[in-house]
Amino acid sequence: MTCIRDLVQDVMSSGYLSLHTENTLRQMLQTTHYGSEDIHAFANLQLAAMSGKVKQESRELYKLAIMQRF
Repeated sequence: MTCIRDLVQDVMSSGYLSLHTENTLRQMLQTTHYGSEDIHAFANLQLAAMSGKVKQESRELYKLAIMQRF
């Protein structure tokens, strides 16, 4: 089974967080026993997303939906 830090490493390498991976991470955080390395990796992913180093499909879709309203 893939661990959180492996998924985060893939996202960081590609620079893109898909909806599928975002949902997988969310589910893993809710149902998986994880260690400090996983939490550290997830925190780094959050920082990368907030700083724009990683693009999130969910944010892109949200912005598109907002733009279509106008």
